[in-house]
Amino acid sequence: MQEDIHFMQQALKEAKRAFEEEEIPVGAIVVMNNTIIGRGYNQVEKLNDPTAHAEMIALTSAFNYLGSKYLPEASIYITVEPCLMCAGALYWSKIGRIVFGAADEKNGSISRPPFSTQPQLSPFHPKTIVQKGILQDECAQLMKSFFKNRR
Repeated sequence: MQEDIHFMQQALKEAKRAFEEEEIPVGAIVVMNNTIIGRGYNQVEKLNDPTAHAEMIALTSAFNYLGSKYLPEASIYITVEPCLMCAGALYWSKIGRIVFGAADEKNGSISRPPFSTQPQLSPFHPKTIVQKGILQDECAQLMKSFFKNRR
């Protein structure tokens, strides 16, 4: 559990970078053997690219680091539940473990039907382990602060 908290704190640092750049504050890191091999934060506005989500950037960084397109031995820590696009990328990466902080009932991949109503279904690879709620309050508060400042 301490390890999960430590790495989620690192993902939160990435989310704060997004916040400072006026991007939706989501951060992600990819970890393998207790080493961060990929980092990312939302850069949709900066890059004018709707696919520039934190998870996508962190995954690409990890693929480049390893020289591989699969990450079965890695974990990704994400401050907010991944959307369906990112869930697809995570599926194809065959990542071993997904750890996220705050749920996203509007755009999250598992907080909406059919996955929310049929827990036996998952948008992730069948071997992927999903852990949710790590530093949930801190992750959610950053999002709330961002949207409160925008109104």
